[in-house]
Amino acid sequence: MGHPPVVVVMGVTGTGKTTIGIRLADALGVPYAEGDDFHAPASIAKMTAGVPLDDADRWPWLDTIGRWAAERAADGGVVSCSALKRVYRDRLRAAAPELFFVHLTADRELIHRRMVERKGHYMPPSLLDSQLAALEPLGADESGAAVDVSGPPEATAGLALAAVRGARDPRP
Repeated sequence: MGHPPVVVVMGVTGTGKTTIGIRLADALGVPYAEGDDFHAPASIAKMTAGVPLDDADRWPWLDTIGRWAAERAADGGVVSCSALKRVYRDRLRAAAPELFFVHLTADRELIHRRMVERKGHYMPPSLLDSQLAALEPLGADESGAAVDVSGPPEATAGLALAAVRGARDPRP
């Protein structure tokens, strides 16, 4: 296997992007960045108020994440980012062409339950449906894999790691 990859852990709110991203970065021995930390304060205020972001809010955020990813192309890294639409992933790939996307998936009921149970996060459960409506799963031509988050975090992180390693190393 060559240099460590740069991985975007993507999916709708409440799928565990932070939890899995941290575990995946640790397993790969690369830095982790929390995508939420790249949001402008005005965007966080908007989401806290239950207002979905529009593309004008997202472009600067995606560009900042793309720069972070590009700066780590030689050494690897993991960043969480919803990356819900193909156009958003294309924008990230424009900055860092070799990104690998781990799309965390689950049914709406499980995600909603997790959102209701979590504490201290600005994203209200009321925005889940707008994210699910916007979600465009990875296309067959996109470098990445879907990983189900129904199991415990350790199992999900293991599946994500296997997907990344399988994509990077064609050996059995």
